[in-house]
Amino acid sequence: MGLLTFSGGIHPYDGKDLSKDKEIRDYLPKGDCVYPVAQHIGAPAVPVVKKGDHVLVGQKIAEAGGFVSANIHSGISGIVKAIEPRMTVNGTKVNSIVIENDGLFEEIDFTQNIKPLEQMYREDVKDVIKEAGIVGMGGAGFPTHVKLSPKKEETIDTIIVNGAECEPYLTSDYRRMLEVPEKIVTGLQIVINLFDHVKGIIAIEDNKPKAIKVLTDLTKNIDNITVNAVKTKYPQGAERQLIFANTGRKIHSGMLPADAGCIVHNIDTIVAIYNAVIEGRPLYERIVTVTGDAVKDTANFRVRLGTNARELIDAVGGFNIEDPGKIISGGPMMGKAMFTLDVPVVKGSSALLCFKEDIVSEVEPSNCIRCGRCVEVCPGQVMPNKLATLASQGRIDEFLKYEGMECCECGCCSFVCPAKRHLTQTIAGTRKQILADRKK
Repeated sequence: MGLLTFSGGIHPYDGKDLSKDKEIRDYLPKGDCVYPVAQHIGAPAVPVVKKGDHVLVGQKIAEAGGFVSANIHSGISGIVKAIEPRMTVNGTKVNSIVIENDGLFEEIDFTQNIKPLEQMYREDVKDVIKEAGIVGMGGAGFPTHVKLSPKKEETIDTIIVNGAECEPYLTSDYRRMLEVPEKIVTGLQIVINLFDHVKGIIAIEDNKPKAIKVLTDLTKNIDNITVNAVKTKYPQGAERQLIFANTGRKIHSGMLPADAGCIVHNIDTIVAIYNAVIEGRPLYERIVTVTGDAVKDTANFRVRLGTNARELIDAVGGFNIEDPGKIISGGPMMGKAMFTLDVPVVKGSSALLCFKEDIVSEVEPSNCIRCGRCVEVCPGQVMPNKLATLASQGRIDEFLKYEGMECCECGCCSFVCPAKRHLTQTIAGTRKQILADRKK
């Protein structure tokens, strides 16, 4: 039997050897911490502290601004210095709570949040997850309590834990799987128990044999959890592709995973669920991989949210070159290029990737040579070359006719294009415009 996979995809250099053997280590921020109130999909959180207030680690500093929103908690102790717009990795200024770090890291009493699991109803567990401010930590930032409350709960039969970590260079999920597999299994069991007749799948790419073995051994006596080895191929970890590879069910842009009976969670999200339900700890930290050929060392840090990104570069010894060509928040395929390091780590920050050269900007795009490579690798099974042309000419009706909304913006087409056309960026811009118009 072949490995579980999907149609299309690419095999870029994965770069994981740089940091995959680096054990997770704690990094405590030295400077002020900045907490944007919008670091999730949905309504911005509303500050519940004011300038001059003293806060503790784990204290709620902003509460959800609606059902699709998320609480925010402090990762340090100190004084609220300001509530003002601050720069984020997206290149925009967002209203943020700035806390002056007192260096003491005094915590709230987390034991007051703990209740024996056997005494909790399903809604109690969801309330804990909501109160903890947990969101999808693979980058999307969708509030987890919303994902766990689908309209038709009875149709959910599969919970998939995304251990693929298909994005090149990232190794934070891999280290989680090796170092805290028990938390992953227990966190998955917590989610499974929120539904009737549900099975759990932990999907891991086959380039991570150690993780596959650890979690397979740990779940061998658990009837409703299986560990699936999926083919190493980008974007194996995308929701649509992961669901198809593991269940054979197809998802299109007008559907949610729940419409196919599935809910997908990132590894770090599942660990956050464990921390909240079992240990009473809200989401105030995450794992961040610092890697690339432009840093003196690499690391997988457990980082307090709000930490300045520049501190993490300093923590690995700084750059090994005077002026790195490109720094990316996240992975090279779907991450965001950074023009400044003076931005905070937020819930969706998976990595700081630093390159000596910016190979993308060095290449000038040319006309399409109609080779068809972009069509061959497209996991959405659309024609990126055609869609990019329609998008650049503003031909929206034709863009929709050719299924432009089925693009998942994975970047495969841009990666393989010999003409170096900016296919993904062009298509993504038009998709964003269409979605904004639909909201109006």
